[in-house]
Amino acid sequence: QVQLVESGGGLVQAGGSLRLSCAASGSIFRPNVMGWYRQAPGKQREMVATVTSSGSTNYADSVKGRFTISRDNAKNTVYLQMNSLKPEDTAVYYCNLRTVFEVWGQGTLVTVSS
Repeated sequence: QVQLVESGGGLVQAGGSLRLSCAASGSIFRPNVMGWYRQAPGKQREMVATVTSSGSTNYADSVKGRFTISRDNAKNTVYLQMNSLKPEDTAVYYCNLRTVFEVWGQGTLVTVSS
């Protein structure tokens, strides 16, 4: 059974940076898509960024130019480098894996103070 373990969340001031990591354990089928989603209080979960196993990326308009998603296929790990953070980026960030099945991580809280 595939599990996703996230790390790297925390508290940061506006303008700062954080790097999230998500490691997948178990048998990972390819092709697949790994990505990051977020859910702010009182809002629906939204896509932040995704990357396919071949390296194609997709970003939400709100994070383009500030966030960078990358992955290490050898380690089954996906990263999200978040720069120029804004208070509106505050949310629980979830890692996601989609292949013949879908798996979600437990979430990691990112808080950006103004």
